[in-house]
Amino acid sequence: MMNTLEKYFAREIARSVLFVLLAFVALLAFFDIVNEVKSVGRGGYTLINALYYVFLGIPGNVYEYMPLAALIGTIFVMAQFASRSEFTIMRVSGFSTLQAIRMLLKIGLAFVFITFLFGEIFAPYTFKVAEKYKISVMPSAHKQDFQSGLWTKDLIRSEGLQGAVTGSRFLNVNLVEPSGKLTGLTFYDLDNDFRLVKQVKAESALYQGNSVWRLNHVEESYFPLSMNDAELSAVAVKELDTLDLVSEITPTILLASSADNDTDRMSAYDLALYSKHLVDNKQSAEKFEIAFWKKVIYPFAVLVMMALALPFAYLHFRSGSVSLKIFTGIMIGVAFYLLNNVFAHIGLLHTWPPFVTAVLPSLLFLAAAMVTLLWVEHS
Repeated sequence: MMNTLEKYFAREIARSVLFVLLAFVALLAFFDIVNEVKSVGRGGYTLINALYYVFLGIPGNVYEYMPLAALIGTIFVMAQFASRSEFTIMRVSGFSTLQAIRMLLKIGLAFVFITFLFGEIFAPYTFKVAEKYKISVMPSAHKQDFQSGLWTKDLIRSEGLQGAVTGSRFLNVNLVEPSGKLTGLTFYDLDNDFRLVKQVKAESALYQGNSVWRLNHVEESYFPLSMNDAELSAVAVKELDTLDLVSEITPTILLASSADNDTDRMSAYDLALYSKHLVDNKQSAEKFEIAFWKKVIYPFAVLVMMALALPFAYLHFRSGSVSLKIFTGIMIGVAFYLLNNVFAHIGLLHTWPPFVTAVLPSLLFLAAAMVTLLWVEHS
């Protein structure tokens, strides 16, 4: 009997959740197309280009709205079970609340896995592809956030990426393309006493992999360290066609530095790398650590949403129509999104532990689901 019920629950919930998710994705795609139409005609950017750019953003929308779709879809199924008295018959036949929770947990884990795949693999990849594509057909789409360019910091070690720290490197880039190419590169090497040792300028740089950048059309300037040095005024300058630079800074780190407000579009892996880089360089990493834990925990919000939907199966004598239940579910989902974002800002302001800041909204809603479930079961 349980296998039959599980298949029935899984089929009905999967069908409903996918339908709601498709509706959300279609609606968001429509709004994105309307927004992109404003750019059509600029620099060869056509309607076909806009449609393809919007299409590449769909995986991000799937990831973002999967928990809400799971909530509304599951509420709809539970409401249908209640209105047709199916859930009542199940309970009379010995189907307990604990069994219902266990069944929803099994179904929800499949949606958790799908959400994780879209958030960690598909969405970050398609976002990068979309940005490259848009800039390739409309170069003016790339915006420079700061007039002085992008600044970031790195450590200089005695053996490339290993060994003792021998100094610090401050890097300035005029333009960071989504492909990872750097244009207008300047960096300053300082020793451990913060004395300027070397300045390097390059027209461009391409990432070669394995933490190696290849700089093109390079000018190196070396500075004497001692004020008593007889060659103090004779700064050594050397010009090179190419120069390989070993650095912990990768294109992912640079793109993260230039897009502080796009942490939702980064994978948890990229956020972890960037957070580690900031900590190693004694910079504030709280924002990215919170974003990392939110990214890790967010897929499990599907389970919380489905738990919130279960009490609706018990409310067929106390509630109105199915549409009212769905509207209630939408309001709950909106409240969860708002609380999730508010807690991120509050945690950052009050320096709460990043994990606590990220997990607290889900725990509060899970507790609300359990309290509501106990209330409807015993009332």
